[in-house]
Amino acid sequence: MNIKSLLLGSAAALVAVSGARAADAVVYAEPEPVEYVRVCDAYGAGYFYIPGTETCLRISGYLRYDMGAGDSLGAVGRDRFRRDGSVIEGDDTWRKRLRFALRTHTASETELGTLRTYTETRFQWDTNDNDGAYAENDDVELKFAYIELGGLRIGKDESAFRTFLGYAGNVINDDVIEPLNYDTTLISYTFTGGNGISAMVSFEQGEGDYTINDYVPHMVGGAKWAQGWGSIGAVVGYDSIIEEWAVKVRADLNITDAASIFVMGAWQSEGDAIAFRENFYASWGGDWAGWVGASYKLTDKATFNAQVSYDDFDQLAVAANVAYELVPGFTITPEVLYYKDLVTNVDGAGVITQSDDAWGGMIRFQRSF
Repeated sequence: MNIKSLLLGSAAALVAVSGARAADAVVYAEPEPVEYVRVCDAYGAGYFYIPGTETCLRISGYLRYDMGAGDSLGAVGRDRFRRDGSVIEGDDTWRKRLRFALRTHTASETELGTLRTYTETRFQWDTNDNDGAYAENDDVELKFAYIELGGLRIGKDESAFRTFLGYAGNVINDDVIEPLNYDTTLISYTFTGGNGISAMVSFEQGEGDYTINDYVPHMVGGAKWAQGWGSIGAVVGYDSIIEEWAVKVRADLNITDAASIFVMGAWQSEGDAIAFRENFYASWGGDWAGWVGASYKLTDKATFNAQVSYDDFDQLAVAANVAYELVPGFTITPEVLYYKDLVTNVDGAGVITQSDDAWGGMIRFQRSF
């Protein structure tokens, strides 16, 4: 064997050994297991498991555009001052509102029952009244944010005095004679029996000028019986600041699969004019107020809704609409409102009244998801 052959053979051997060692040094990582999103159907449509947990999450909400006109639902335009000193006076104009509401829902099972959370955050462009119609962004509003465990609810909600029996009706302008005091933080407990009976107690902070000013909360209690024919219930609210009461009773009746009606009455312990809207749970006028409303399903897509409300100060509101679901998730609702307001001022001597008949109309476009 000559020297040249020896050198070539040695070089080939070294290359082979080096290649083998390099191959042995390469370690291929196992691919990470892919965890696909799983549908969670235990709590209704739209829930899915948060990856890596047993908690179910749902995201929902709506985008809404309202247009209102007329004395009761429109706006008055601002005066426009020009550089030459002239003024273009404002006239009647539209009142518009665009709202995006984003909601989150979570749910999971525990040894103490179902643990839930719910939030709703609102982003809104509105026509506000700033010496006339003034379109601008509103502040972001945290409308709801609460935790539930079984029947216990803790957090930011609307008062149980409003929600336990249900809102007044299916019209948009359902609270014309009772416009104030929805929001509060609360700690509440609702017992639900298997026979349709439920009962509730709620301890609430109030809002704004109605916020409690010591350690005694506002308090709400109620009971309700619901069956296939409808429901009947009552709720009591106690304003701990002024130490006054308010009561509501309500009955709902399902006449047919297409038609339903409701009747609701309210009373407060101090309804004199001098105490107008002092009670957190009673923003209607006088001792009492009443509501009656009806809904009728005209077609698979259209539902007619109407409501009449009246109070001890002779405030009268009549509203009617047709909610039309153009396609699933997109509803168009035109509504008309008549409002007779007899309360214009309250002073130490009593209430100063002046009849004020106001008509208005609006249309709502809403995409829910």
